[in-house]
Amino acid sequence: MSLSTEHLPDVLAPQAVLAWERILEQAGPQEGGALQDAITDPLVASQLATVLACSPFIAGLGRRKPDLLLALLTDGSLQQSLPEATFRQQLQAALDVPGTELGPELRRFRQRHMLRIVWRDFCRLADTLETVRDTSLLAEACIDVALAHIQAGLQQRFGRPVGRQSGQPQQLIVLAMGKLGARELNVSSDIDLIFAFPEAGYTDGEKRQISNEEFFTRVGQGLITALDQVTPEGFVFRVDMRLRPYGESGALVHNFNALEEYYQEQGRDWERYALIKARPVSGDPRLAEQLMQRLRPFVYRRYVDFGVIESLRGMKQMISAEVRRRGLDDNVKLGHGGIREVEFIAQCFQLIRGGRDLGLQQRELLAVLEECVSLGCLPRQVVDELRSAYLFLRDSEHAIQGYQDKQTQKLPVDDIPRQAMAHVMGFASWDEYEPALRAHRQCVSRHFSDLIAPPEEEQTAAEALDHVGLWAEDMDVQVLAELGYEDPEKSLQLLQDFRGSTRVVSLQAEGRERLDQFMPLLLRACAEVEQPGLALQRILPLVIAVVRRSAYLVLLVENPPALAELVSLCSASPWIADLMSRHPVLLDELLDRASLYTAPDKEVLQQELTQQVARLATDDLEAQMEALRYFKASQVLRVAASEIAGRLPVMKVSDNLTWIAEVILEQVLAVAWADLARKYGEPQREGEGYGFAVFGYGKLGGIELGYGSDLDLVFVQDGARGSTDGERGIDNTVFYMRLGQRMIHILEARMSLGQLYEVDMRLRPDGDSGSLVPGVEGFANYQRNNAWTWEHQALVRARFAAGDPGVACRVEQVREEVLCRKRDTHELAAEVVRMRRRMREHLLPREGDDRFHLKQGTGGMVDIEFMVQYAVLAWANSTPELARWSDNVRILEVLGREGLLSRDEAALLTRAYLEYRGVAHQLALQQQPGEVAGNLFASERAQVSAQWQALLGVAEKEAAQP
Repeated sequence: MSLSTEHLPDVLAPQAVLAWERILEQAGPQEGGALQDAITDPLVASQLATVLACSPFIAGLGRRKPDLLLALLTDGSLQQSLPEATFRQQLQAALDVPGTELGPELRRFRQRHMLRIVWRDFCRLADTLETVRDTSLLAEACIDVALAHIQAGLQQRFGRPVGRQSGQPQQLIVLAMGKLGARELNVSSDIDLIFAFPEAGYTDGEKRQISNEEFFTRVGQGLITALDQVTPEGFVFRVDMRLRPYGESGALVHNFNALEEYYQEQGRDWERYALIKARPVSGDPRLAEQLMQRLRPFVYRRYVDFGVIESLRGMKQMISAEVRRRGLDDNVKLGHGGIREVEFIAQCFQLIRGGRDLGLQQRELLAVLEECVSLGCLPRQVVDELRSAYLFLRDSEHAIQGYQDKQTQKLPVDDIPRQAMAHVMGFASWDEYEPALRAHRQCVSRHFSDLIAPPEEEQTAAEALDHVGLWAEDMDVQVLAELGYEDPEKSLQLLQDFRGSTRVVSLQAEGRERLDQFMPLLLRACAEVEQPGLALQRILPLVIAVVRRSAYLVLLVENPPALAELVSLCSASPWIADLMSRHPVLLDELLDRASLYTAPDKEVLQQELTQQVARLATDDLEAQMEALRYFKASQVLRVAASEIAGRLPVMKVSDNLTWIAEVILEQVLAVAWADLARKYGEPQREGEGYGFAVFGYGKLGGIELGYGSDLDLVFVQDGARGSTDGERGIDNTVFYMRLGQRMIHILEARMSLGQLYEVDMRLRPDGDSGSLVPGVEGFANYQRNNAWTWEHQALVRARFAAGDPGVACRVEQVREEVLCRKRDTHELAAEVVRMRRRMREHLLPREGDDRFHLKQGTGGMVDIEFMVQYAVLAWANSTPELARWSDNVRILEVLGREGLLSRDEAALLTRAYLEYRGVAHQLALQQQPGEVAGNLFASERAQVSAQWQALLGVAEKEAAQP
């Protein structure tokens, strides 16, 4: 019997025939004949043609394993649903055969069932819910059986894990999150897991006992390897553990008490959102239910939770912003009107009302939507529309993923994959399928937009348009003059040049319509600030940048307060205007005024970054780098906005900019480490942690970062002996050197959102000629025996910024020892003065009475910094607290308190230093060089210079002598 291809479109039929011929060729005469006999039923022959034409994944699997295809064709499992227990029973029976290895059998089992699942889905023998159920059951069987196998093997070595209080044997509880938790897994999905065990204790092994935490960590690691590792047989499921407490930096397993304590004390709303679908898929059912009962109060508040609405609104804005930022419109899951928006609608009601209305405490999305009808949360028609769209979108997702077994939700762009997808979805062509998809997505998008909408503004966009003459072709100077533009002729010329620009002239009809709607609003908004013409001049480059991405114009039209904030900020700072025009994606940050004018502390910054990167694949380095750049740009915008609004004093500005850098450095280290560890394994060394620390010098070390500051960094490691534990193991020294190089690359690489930071590594031992990542002992030896005085000056401002606290502690001990060394103060003063004179010669070629360079000028910031550094090196031997701090302000505070300077002298230097820095920040926001009129700080400069003479005047005179 030959394939039945009459039902296939012309472009797909040859694909099926060619695939079948290759399968038969690979099978050989005898097995090929059996395959031919297996499709004598015309219905089966037709199904086979559909699957081979529409899934190169199945065609390739059949070619590699014709015996697997033959077995499924002959045992009848392709034509029937399977009972739930079948999956575990089949896998366990296969592993019970002597000599069977876990890893290869799991992969063969996955191949068998994925062939069956995709076949039944593509041939519409199974509905959407059966497909997601069977894929989930496959994953659960693999987890449960593999877990039992791994734990049994470890128990032979270490004994059974026993609870300290109960004395009962322990099992690992695997919490399935996300789609697996709801048994809604798609056909090429990763699985989100959290590992937990009931209580602390030790194993009862006769030869060796280990803690329960260590035992279950080994179990968890074994499970991840068994499922996730790619071998010649492929993989079973990609495993994602980032939803666990503290994400990638947290322990792999937690006991029940630790898990409950974390969520009650530190859990965030997005973690509540994630836990809605959590479901135990292994372990003692009684203990698993006990764990869920302990977590439920965190997920579901006791009463209707109006307090979560703002948080959900923020999540909703993040979803919309991500679609714009990443260009996800061709993604059936993440794009507008996609699967994620349906899920968000349901889960919003669960978080808000689930504590009181227990019927919402379900995991399955469609069941939750039905409950919303019963409770009156959503009308029946809305739920019916959402259900229909959801099933259509999930079927579309499976058609995309089943094509090549790839974890993607992006619509195909080539003709053959498009035709295959349309055929699987029951359409004759892509041109028929695409409008149906668009209709469903528009429906979902409409309901998503209506959900927890922001309060209505007092003035609607339509009312704002009611101004005769604004943005008309024949608008004249008088219109702008009446609005208060200070130079209406110049502003009119700007508008005419803008209207005639290539980008505007070439706009399509829809873009032109949106621009015509936006421009009157912009002109009116600019008229509300002190200098309308200046504001317009600064904002037009942004409009030019986004005019072809008119979704941003719509954002501003629909959110008048956001437009007002944009005008206000750009009017106040050309630096912000330039930032926005280079990175229009930051317009999303204007939607939440409370957030925009709130610069978060370091802990909140860490939480926000964790949330932003939690859903990114750890091996997607480009996505991680883009996320870090957006995080930095958005957070720096918050700081600048807060400073302009007068909400942050200068020290707080620098604090926040420094925290941003530190949080980013910690994440960059984590990403670089994970990237290298995948290739080479991790360094084998004593102790825990990275064995690697990042120290900030200069402005980062002194907690004085500005808006455009680079980062002076020094890397130190303590694990150079030995090698990494991967298959491609390398010497630890090489690993740490590559780790440093990878971090620098991540920080400095230019991408669409620019660089993270410029990095300067010249302050490391031996500078550019020295090792990029010296060991602790090498660092210590250099500082003790070879470092110049100026390097010890730099060491004053050295501070731990990221990495291993254990390594940091050892380096800080070296720092304290070196700074507290007894020195010849006369010789020290001469060295400091020589370095200051050299710096001034190189960095301040001209100094006159008319201009004062805030940083390098006489009586400026660097003079104060050098005096502070001299004081630390001269007097820390007798006053060790001077070596405690790395920032000038707190060192000056110690100098005044300990009587090394008078309190008035210390206060004078502190005040001058902060005033200089404050003006420098303001000049940076105005994109002006860091200098002011010579008479502006005449008194402060004189006082600082007087203090310089008091401390270093003798050395200054000696240095001036020929």
